[in-house]
Amino acid sequence: MKITEHIKNAKGTLFSFEILPPLKGQSLKELMEGISPLMEFKPPFVDVTYHREEYIYKKHPNGLLEKVSTKKRPGTVGICAALMNRFEVDAVPHVLCGGFTKEETENLLIDLDFIGVENVLALRGDAPKSERFAAEPNGHANATELVAQVVSMNQGKYLHEETEPSFQTDFCVGVAGYPEKHFEAPSLKFDINYLKEKVDKGASFIVTQMFFDNQKYFDFVAKAREAGIDVPIIPGIKPITSLGQITTLPRSFFLDFPDDLTDALVSCTTNAQVKEVGISWSIQQCKELLAAKVPSLHFYTMSKADATYKVAKEIF
Repeated sequence: MKITEHIKNAKGTLFSFEILPPLKGQSLKELMEGISPLMEFKPPFVDVTYHREEYIYKKHPNGLLEKVSTKKRPGTVGICAALMNRFEVDAVPHVLCGGFTKEETENLLIDLDFIGVENVLALRGDAPKSERFAAEPNGHANATELVAQVVSMNQGKYLHEETEPSFQTDFCVGVAGYPEKHFEAPSLKFDINYLKEKVDKGASFIVTQMFFDNQKYFDFVAKAREAGIDVPIIPGIKPITSLGQITTLPRSFFLDFPDDLTDALVSCTTNAQVKEVGISWSIQQCKELLAAKVPSLHFYTMSKADATYKVAKEIF
């Protein structure tokens, strides 16, 4: 079922979450067992991230450079199939611009359609570390272009077919929204105008970056509606669970902590204390968002169920 249909048919706010494919060497069984407690809350859909490969260039004694893959998260398509088969939920794979050509994207979408995936989240993706984002040769420069390709396939238009297409895909396309604006955008207004372009190209729902101040989400939704964006806007939630996240989350995701949360976190001396604060804060966030009748509470779990389970247990 499409995300928009899940939202339309829901009697209240839905529960959903995002997982990461395991790093090479880790197993699908571990991933499935790790998230299985969250199925108690009957998520209608689960996002599965996709990551570009990371490389280094190894120099040999003869001076030649060898391109060596250093990091790869395998199996997004396989994980989607496993999720749908084992838990009977809709899998929502991320589809990226970064690291992929248009042909590779088309082939990925054909594979996803083949296994019964009905929803995708179209993202530009991050640049490799210490680099600026650059499109692949014959790749997409931004998510607007990527959305247009998915919609074209829904219309039966493929890259190199000159004859009448044999079939059409039927994907419901989601995109990302940034309550505190994308870090490359010069202003929030500029960012929302770009978001409107993605919706105009065919995006049917929006999932926001994590945030810790609900007012920023409410203001973002209000500004999006003023700009003419009328699709569901799903808030992204992340319980803070470790001392390291106090600095890494703001730095990595370009977001701010509210003063009250900051004061509570910096007084912590152990991960257990941070986790307690983070879970408590997320519970209060979720209660307020539930009262506002948001479409779904979407949790960034990092494939670890414990903190999200404790939050969900209090609110569902």
